[in-house]
Amino acid sequence: MTDKPSISWWMPPMLAVQFLTRIPVPGLNRLTAEQARYGLTRSVVWFPLVGALVGALTAAVLVGTAHIWPRAIAVIIALLFEARLTGAFHEDAVADFCDAFGGGHDRESTLRIMKDSRIGSYGALGLLLTVGLRAALLIALPQNMVIVALIASACFGRLLAVMVMALVAPANTASEEGLAKDVGARTGLRDLFLAMIVASPFIGFFAWFHVFAAMLTILGAALFLIWFRSLLLRRIEGTTGDCLGFAAYAGQLILLLAALGFADL
Repeated sequence: MTDKPSISWWMPPMLAVQFLTRIPVPGLNRLTAEQARYGLTRSVVWFPLVGALVGALTAAVLVGTAHIWPRAIAVIIALLFEARLTGAFHEDAVADFCDAFGGGHDRESTLRIMKDSRIGSYGALGLLLTVGLRAALLIALPQNMVIVALIASACFGRLLAVMVMALVAPANTASEEGLAKDVGARTGLRDLFLAMIVASPFIGFFAWFHVFAAMLTILGAALFLIWFRSLLLRRIEGTTGDCLGFAAYAGQLILLLAALGFADL
């Protein structure tokens, strides 16, 4: 057994920031390829924290622009800012996932379509509906709820992706690299437990004010995981990076839908 590369304690969270956003992180360019790969596998537990950071920055833009333009315009500007901040990482995954599972007829065609960088009709429709739904939810949520829900949903979405990594092994594809193979293959229940601890302050803060919405979020996420795991195992016998990105976006929608459902309580 080879020794694990030596890395500083702060490198995994910084690698999570670098991987999930376009925020420049100094110092990581000094890592060797082995250190970077190992650090990335250890960065999974910090994915929810990075999600909360992205949600907080997006919320700040939303609050600032809402003082100048109507709420709908402010939401669009905030989502454009978020897409720029993250490199539209999850939006791209949503499009690829919808293209592949909508247009693929078997395992081979599904994986082949998912690897294609072009967006087809299923991808365009899926992206339009999911992003449009998220925008509509943020517009409809009460002002005193939208900020907490935005931060909590961004955190919860990344946590849901970690759950999928821990519960579904990577699909056997020709590619030897990618989030699912490089990171997901080494993500276990211990990593999931630590990620849940990291996410607990943000999810707990949301639950403190909106307990019924939090309960509905947990129920919705459980049902989604049961369906999603069955779908992945049946169609492609595992998961891919695009599937994880789709799960992250779905997690955000689940929490926002639950929040709006109990907004008047």
